[in-house]
Amino acid sequence: MKLLALLTTLSTPFLGAAMQTQIDDLKSSALESRKNAYAPYSKYYVGASLVTKSGKIFSGCNVENASFGLGNCAERTAVFKAVSEGENQIELIVVSTKDGGTPCGACRQVLNEFNPKMRVIAIDEEGHVHHDTTLDKLLPHAFGPANLD
Repeated sequence: MKLLALLTTLSTPFLGAAMQTQIDDLKSSALESRKNAYAPYSKYYVGASLVTKSGKIFSGCNVENASFGLGNCAERTAVFKAVSEGENQIELIVVSTKDGGTPCGACRQVLNEFNPKMRVIAIDEEGHVHHDTTLDKLLPHAFGPANLD
């Protein structure tokens, strides 16, 4: 079954085996991306992998900087990679942290730009799911492109 066809079932709470395989692949990718994180200050290593509507997968890790405000989160790194390669319809993101933390407020806002209904899965460093939700539940009453019309 193609990933794009599988993504059409994301809104259903019951996943088939093929969809679970794709999610497992994204989880593995997020865990692997976490290994590349540069977090010498916080020691909070984050990896993220997302899939776009076309079925392409993009991953990222957090990158800190001694001038703290200049760092970038894993989620935004993955989004910016996708957008820089012409993809801007995000369906699902998996975020990997040591404790299953969800995206920060800034990342939620950036993700909202590309799909307020996207599925968000947060896993810990062992790959255990802590949160499986949608972005609009993580960022209720969000400000987005429609507010600018």
